[in-house]
Amino acid sequence: MEFKDYYEILGINADADSKQIKKAYRKMASKYHPDVSDQSNAEEKFKEVAEAYEALKDPVKRVEYDQLKKYGAHGRPFEPPPGWHPNFASGQTSHDGDFSEFFSSVFGNGFQQHGAQAHREFSQRGQDIETELALFLEDTVTPTRRNISYTVGGSTKNLEVKIPVGIGNLERVRLKGQGSPGYGGAANGDLYLKIRLVPHPLFDVEGQDLILSLPLTPWEAALGTKIDVPTLSGHVHLTIPANSQAGQRLRVKNKGLVNKLGKHGDLYAVIKIVMPPFVDENSKQYWKDLATKADFNPRPQWSTAL
Repeated sequence: MEFKDYYEILGINADADSKQIKKAYRKMASKYHPDVSDQSNAEEKFKEVAEAYEALKDPVKRVEYDQLKKYGAHGRPFEPPPGWHPNFASGQTSHDGDFSEFFSSVFGNGFQQHGAQAHREFSQRGQDIETELALFLEDTVTPTRRNISYTVGGSTKNLEVKIPVGIGNLERVRLKGQGSPGYGGAANGDLYLKIRLVPHPLFDVEGQDLILSLPLTPWEAALGTKIDVPTLSGHVHLTIPANSQAGQRLRVKNKGLVNKLGKHGDLYAVIKIVMPPFVDENSKQYWKDLATKADFNPRPQWSTAL
């Protein structure tokens, strides 16, 4: 009969404490539990792990085992020493053979706990799952519902998800109990949706504020005008004051993003002066006349700095 090194089976040192033993058992049992493992020898390995845990979890049995380990772990066939009589739990109902002959020779047949019972009693909370969900900026300012599909336990699951107002980039939405199933009656894991905000073709984001590039012709900037400006909730009328400058920011109040408290940021339209792509001869003459009559130097500091 071969000596079984229960410490080696659980992957722990001989001086491991009870917490380390339990942690190692749960890790190994989770790996080899027949309900979750696809290894061909999973059930055999699980019984071996359960047997090791049964031998080491109780201080009295562990002392008995450690005494025999010194005697039997030398590579020779194991037989209990002459006169060996297990002292633990004598007289209890015997186990049904799920544990090995070695276990019986060391501890006797006086244990109700056995591999099949360990199979039933092992429980573990299901694993959490994380998946990404792409959202447009428009989806964050009003209550939104999205249909999602994800894989759990080898099958596809579909859910309708409520997206909270004010969700930000890289934030996570927790869906309790929608992760991997638990085992042995334990709770399911959770599903976490990691939010990825899709870059918008018009708006940049600065905190809760939105930044919009506002192209103006030179005459619109000089004379002033009114323009319909896009926002996430439709267009608004914006008055462009005369003598507006490139880079100037015009604020549109409460048209930015929304936080979780319902407070809105602002939209800032940043003026950008744009020239016509083509200037004909008549237009050139207008610009020449303007240059002569305006008599304006946009770079006065250059002459004083040299």
